[in-house]
Amino acid sequence: MLFMRYGIKSQTMDDISRHLTISKKTLYKYCSDKADLVKKTMLFFSDIEKALVNKIASEHENAIDELVEMTKHFSALLREMHPSIHYDLQKYYTEAFEVVNHMKSTFHFDCVKKNLKKGIKQGLYRKNINSEVIARLHIEKVDMVFDPDVFDPSRYKFEEVFTELMRYHIRGIATKEGISYLKEIVKKDKLNLI
Repeated sequence: MLFMRYGIKSQTMDDISRHLTISKKTLYKYCSDKADLVKKTMLFFSDIEKALVNKIASEHENAIDELVEMTKHFSALLREMHPSIHYDLQKYYTEAFEVVNHMKSTFHFDCVKKNLKKGIKQGLYRKNINSEVIARLHIEKVDMVFDPDVFDPSRYKFEEVFTELMRYHIRGIATKEGISYLKEIVKKDKLNLI
């Protein structure tokens, strides 16, 4: 995806139509302007993301396995993401940014909350967790990954910051049994999460 690789603001409608090998006139049949295209792209991306996240959740009965797979998925996504995307959306494409925020505050929030409840039930996460509070804290911390005032993109890669965030999250919620299980996975898959 062009936006992921090069950022949003830097891409013109000419660049986009050329990349798609269609005329600009054809492109405008599907969107009224670049802001509309960005919003539609974010809606499309949100649908794909929901399907992938739901698939990961359904394929992993164990809460830590699910969390590890989600971490791998989002790390791979962040590895390909241009540092300006979050800023471009927030500053220039507010309707598209609202799509992203809505998904974060509803769908991703619910996913984190369900994972927490699953892990508590399985004895992998602490019983004294307030799922609502921890899910909200976790979702809001993810925004910091993209904040250039907190993590300057010239010094920190999104993927590295996100991995640290996930390590922090897992260590904060896991029981001794959960940490032991995580260590087994890490050893087996050679992950960098503990």
